[in-house]
Amino acid sequence: MKLIILDRDGVINHDSAQFIKNPGEWQPIAGSLEAIARLNQAGYRVVVATNQSGVGRGLFDMPTLNAIHAKMHKACAQVGAHIEAVFFCPHTSEHHCHCRKPKLGMFEEVAFRYGTHLAGVPVVGDSLRDLQPAAEMGAQPYLVLTGKGEKTRDTGGLPDGTQIYPDLASVVAALLGD
Repeated sequence: MKLIILDRDGVINHDSAQFIKNPGEWQPIAGSLEAIARLNQAGYRVVVATNQSGVGRGLFDMPTLNAIHAKMHKACAQVGAHIEAVFFCPHTSEHHCHCRKPKLGMFEEVAFRYGTHLAGVPVVGDSLRDLQPAAEMGAQPYLVLTGKGEKTRDTGGLPDGTQIYPDLASVVAALLGD
């Protein structure tokens, strides 16, 4: 089974320091949905693992988060792309939960749900907290320079072996040997 784990904000869609609080604010990064379609066509199962502390902060509720994800799924479908599952943490850092990245909970859940180890599985993120649990689980971290990616790269401290690309489309091109 070919599996890939993507962060959402800053990888698939444009990020916002004020959070993506409603479907109208969710806007795909150019080429990201087509990149997901290419992954699907190459036999990859695409899943998303995303911190969504806006729920825990009271900035939006679960029906709104579901509506944001419905818009993402619909936009994907319009270009022949499919995201198989969205794993999310609704908690703030003050909750000290096990599911919030950089902790391992979401990645452990992905491994459990798909009955696999994550060794070598590509994980694409724009922040250190996306990449740290990937590396800890033996996955292959990819940093994209969209979203918070440039700042993350410039700050340093990336896990060993992190590969850096301009955007998701570039990661996919490299994975597929283009």
